[in-house]
Amino acid sequence: MSKMNVLLITADQWRGDCLSALNHPVVKTPNLDQIAAEGVLFSQHYANAVPCGPSRACLHTGMYLHNHRSGTNGTPLDKRFTNWALELRAEGYDPVLFGYTHTAQDPRDMEAGDPRLNTDEGVLPGIRPLIDMATHCPDWRDDLRQKGYSLPDDDGATYGVKGEPVAPGVPTPTQYRAEDSDTAFLTDGVISYVESQTGPWAAHLSLRAPHPPWVATAPYNEQYDPQGLPGYQRQSTREAEQQVHPWLGAHLGIVRNGSHSDPQRHQLLQASYYGLMSEVDHHMGRLVQFLKDCGEWDRTLFIFTSDHGEQMGDHWMYGKAGFYDQSYHIPLVICGPGLTVGQCDAFTEHVDIVPTILESLDQKIPRQCDGKSLKPWLVGAADPGWRKSAHFEYDFRHSDAESTLEVEMESACLNVVRDNQYKYVHFAELPALLFDLQADPGELHNIAESEPELVATYAKKLLSWRLATTDKSLTHLQIVREQGLINKLDLSL
Repeated sequence: MSKMNVLLITADQWRGDCLSALNHPVVKTPNLDQIAAEGVLFSQHYANAVPCGPSRACLHTGMYLHNHRSGTNGTPLDKRFTNWALELRAEGYDPVLFGYTHTAQDPRDMEAGDPRLNTDEGVLPGIRPLIDMATHCPDWRDDLRQKGYSLPDDDGATYGVKGEPVAPGVPTPTQYRAEDSDTAFLTDGVISYVESQTGPWAAHLSLRAPHPPWVATAPYNEQYDPQGLPGYQRQSTREAEQQVHPWLGAHLGIVRNGSHSDPQRHQLLQASYYGLMSEVDHHMGRLVQFLKDCGEWDRTLFIFTSDHGEQMGDHWMYGKAGFYDQSYHIPLVICGPGLTVGQCDAFTEHVDIVPTILESLDQKIPRQCDGKSLKPWLVGAADPGWRKSAHFEYDFRHSDAESTLEVEMESACLNVVRDNQYKYVHFAELPALLFDLQADPGELHNIAESEPELVATYAKKLLSWRLATTDKSLTHLQIVREQGLINKLDLSL
């Protein structure tokens, strides 16, 4: 069989419930729905960490945070770990990047003054950037200047430059037209790249939308009526939310982490957030139609997901942090030649993506990978031994919460095990949380104190998971006196 193309797409900060194929009450994603109808839609897919850098480290390496240890934006990713791009490059592919990977570089072999030490948004080893966006977006800014736009001095502010107000109660659009947005620019870049290829290719399209600032282009800014959007899942007041747990008390004590108290202002942001999703959906339809028209679709492994979710006012929070599903539940759609069509409701995780890509290309899965290939679900052969829960982690070291709570840096972390009945949250130095997801899907009532036996059961589940997934790079080998290394053939793993 000839080599397949690989197209890995991430949209930044896209909540897992925001697909019309999953019956979201407002958001319409007709193109992604159609793409999902041609492949497999994973309804319970979870990021393994937040924010961007740690989550993408899990996605790209197939490793849990407690093994790769890139726990915050800016924590270097150890260069000893491989990733999907390095593995594909070793097999003759030339993986290319349109967007960003948010990979802080391992500094140990760098000279002082190396520019890569001045940013937490480096490029994943093994991938060749054709358009490197991150916060700095020189290619896009150059394109906008050539089209006559006046740009702010701050590169990052380019994403949120507003145009003229439309009307009261309507989100203001960006100053640039929809065809000139960063999403359009990056999608155009992928299309031009594919047009130039004569053999199998591998590309990572990493879109910024729907990441803040939530300013959508016209007409997407007006697509959703701010007055008709879903409400919140949260306590009656911010102060009541803070009382649920010490971490929430500390985190919500910082103004920038909390949602707006003005509901009208929030609704304008929420409508823009959804509008950015519709813009991405449009370009996904355009990109897939191009692949079909040029004959590449039927030989391309297509993966659409996000790095993490967004609280969007739930639990009085904006952004991605803590332990709530809104930050971790994300979309996943996979299509490819010979794959089945349907929906998978089993628990899947970002660490499963690398094994899935490699097995789909008949390549060896590195021993470092903590995830499992999704191939069984992609060929209609459900795995009866598949995981029955999802796991995710959050490091709040180097944060205001760490200093406010006066916890040791290495203890500024939490682990979560979540199944269809309960969610258990374990903190290294703070009280545990337990939610009954069947009785309390909004995660509003902590029952840890009233259910000590359940806490013990789920703490054991979490401990067993950590024991079974501790770094195993060389643990399959054994050197015996006078016999040498056993399992020599497995050294390549």
